Amino acid sequence: MDMRVAAYCVIVDDEERVLLSRWIEGRTPAWSMPGGGLEPGEDPADAARREVWEETGYEVRLDGLLGIDSHVVPARRRISRDTAVPMHALRIVYRATVTGGTLTHEVDGSSDMAEWIPLTKVRGIERVSLVDIALGMAGLQT
Repeated sequence: MDMRVAAYCVIVDDEERVLLSRWIEGRTPAWSMPGGGLEPGEDPADAARREVWEETGYEVRLDGLLGIDSHVVPARRRISRDTAVPMHALRIVYRATVTGGTLTHEVDGSSDMAEWIPLTKVRGIERVSLVDIALGMAGLQT
């Protein structure tokens, strides 16, 4: 079984909008929490800040650990069809606050854009399951 450890951030502004990035490596583009995989030896908090900056252009302060989601992706559901093994995904989720930067879109990465989306609109968008899981960890209803 393969393992992937990743760190993500739930970032909500004063207007009750959540910052999401659009993940384009899946079968269909879908909105996700900003974040991604840890580099070898990288601290999860550092990875969360790095990934948010890469995907959104924002610098963030981590305000606390919300939780860890453990999910096994069966081999048949993996994006890369050239593998015959499942993948165990550990997703570390933090609450964060924007401290600087300007909204920008990632170039040549796993996402192609970032956007502030009203919490009341999240249910109506194409999104990965992590969005609902992370918002639930944060106690936010969509």
